Amino acid sequence: MSQQRIIGAVVLIVGIALLIVGMNASHSVADRASDFWTGRFTQATTWYIVGGIAAGIVGLLMVLFGARGTGTAK
Repeated sequence: MSQQRIIGAVVLIVGIALLIVGMNASHSVADRASDFWTGRFTQATTWYIVGGIAAGIVGLLMVLFGARGTGTAK
């Protein structure tokens, strides 16, 4: 397994963890109150969810397509 795919797997795991933290935070009292009054989550929760999704996609792409065509053909 190439180094880029290993880094991709780590980024994917971090992305999933951030998404889980964001989803758990969305059920907190502060977020429920914010959602009730403003119709949206707090800024921190939104960044956890968006960051988790973005890191998950980047990590998945790195795992699937990382280090292709790096052979040295002469």
